[in-house]
Amino acid sequence: MIRLVRPVLPTALADRLPGLTAEIEESAQRTRTARALWKRAVVRRNVHAPLRRLLEGMAPGFQRCMYCGDSQGTDIDHFEPLSLNPLRTFDWLNHLLACSTCNSNLKRDRYPVDADGTPLLVDPTTEDPFDHLLLTLSLGVYVARTAKGAATIDVCGLNRPVLTQGRVHARRVVLMCLNRWTDAQARDARDEMREAVLTMQGQPFADVCQAMLRLALSPGADRVFKDTPWALDVLRNGDLRGELLA
Repeated sequence: MIRLVRPVLPTALADRLPGLTAEIEESAQRTRTARALWKRAVVRRNVHAPLRRLLEGMAPGFQRCMYCGDSQGTDIDHFEPLSLNPLRTFDWLNHLLACSTCNSNLKRDRYPVDADGTPLLVDPTTEDPFDHLLLTLSLGVYVARTAKGAATIDVCGLNRPVLTQGRVHARRVVLMCLNRWTDAQARDARDEMREAVLTMQGQPFADVCQAMLRLALSPGADRVFKDTPWALDVLRNGDLRGELLA
């Protein structure tokens, strides 16, 4: 999971949403009305489609799930579930792109809150997941830094084996790309340098590359990269960081 920037809705789309919310608010059975509206054909055509295009554009990699970062995002997920707050059904700030595994099989209607009612799930569009989650690169495992991090790991199943193994593989890919970028830089082969960057940006598990960039500047960087000390200089290169963090 990485930090994502949510764009402003186009005016035409933004103008459609308040009327749908008002229809839910006026209903005596708000949840039922919200579900019916969400499934309405004209809504799927005029609201779902443009919302999905926007979410795909802000998703990591090639339209990857905003929770696991692995599978393609196929669903528009309601971060705060429709069943718990139907009035947020058409709230743009409540929409994320998710794969069916994260959305339908794991998260579902789960939305833990603390004793004060504060949500305990990380929203990658409003906060930095790395404030709550620490990625152990060698194992591909997330460790919670906060209660919110622990709840997010649990609800989204962030440490299921297919993800931890995928992150370990992604780390190998990033290291190979860093090596390729370094070699191309020495030869001033700009096209090859750009190809290495595009490979890192486009692969699943964008969180692995982002974590490596951050950890390279951390006080314990020498320990984290003790098996690949050469990678530290590359990850600290300003030109490369500028491209990968853009």
